[in-house]
Amino acid sequence: MRPTRSDFRRAAFSAALTCGALFATTSAQALNVFTCEPEWAALVKQLAPAADVRSATHARQDPHHIEARPSLIAQLRQADLAVCTGADLEAGWLPTLQQRSGNPRVQKGAPGMLFAADHLTLIDPRPNASASDGDVHAAGNPHAHLDPRRVLEIAEVLARRLEAVDPPGASGYRSRLAAFRTDWQARIAQWERRAAPLRGMRVAAQHSTFAYVWRWLGIEQVADLEPKPGVPPTPGHLQKILDAAKGAPPRAIVVSAHQDPRAGQWLAQQLGAGATLLQLPSTVTDEPPANTLAALFDHLIERLLAAQR
Repeated sequence: MRPTRSDFRRAAFSAALTCGALFATTSAQALNVFTCEPEWAALVKQLAPAADVRSATHARQDPHHIEARPSLIAQLRQADLAVCTGADLEAGWLPTLQQRSGNPRVQKGAPGMLFAADHLTLIDPRPNASASDGDVHAAGNPHAHLDPRRVLEIAEVLARRLEAVDPPGASGYRSRLAAFRTDWQARIAQWERRAAPLRGMRVAAQHSTFAYVWRWLGIEQVADLEPKPGVPPTPGHLQKILDAAKGAPPRAIVVSAHQDPRAGQWLAQQLGAGATLLQLPSTVTDEPPANTLAALFDHLIERLLAAQR
């Protein structure tokens, strides 16, 4: 029996459905995003909630110093987009991952490789720094994610980069960016009102990790527990801080969650009840109370206010 015109129409319709289903499956495939730090993973999830997002580090790791593990190489090999801080924060391990991954999408200069620091004005640049100055960064302090105003700047850049690597999702990225912008601007205003009593607060801290928080909220870091950036505290250096601070002790001794708190504990004990030790997360954590970008800033401000009281 010869096929009729209706048979041909049904076959063509069936083929169209099959092609459409294949295209839908391909276009709906999750975007694969590799991030170097948890703050960028959290931001990607805000703008691309359907993406498969991995972070190479977590809140209890120093992002300067991690191992270029095979598992990270495999993750970067599959990535459509990589988002990292830059300013040499990951210089000790990211180039190895890029080289061994063999993924052309995430090499330096490729559309799929985004360095946040390339799109920001960083504080405290040290263009003439040498190895003898310690762990300093020529381009400036890389911990810019701890100023929420700079987070918003990067959100704008990230949305455009997501559009570039995933054109079918462009309208979604634009709409989520607009919602994020409105919400984030309102949160910044609320945080600044809430943190107003912190202006003029004096703290000692280990490293310059929280320098953007201090500058944003008007807090003064009067001492660094490290004798040089990246060099662990020494007894002699801590004694000098103690001698200088006895007349006007700082309200808080601040160390990051990934740092050994013992030097800060000793200094706080020597200074007495006027100084509180705060071990604070410097990035988004896996668990509450700082497991989102907004929750991170909520938590930092509440802990600082509690120390001031």
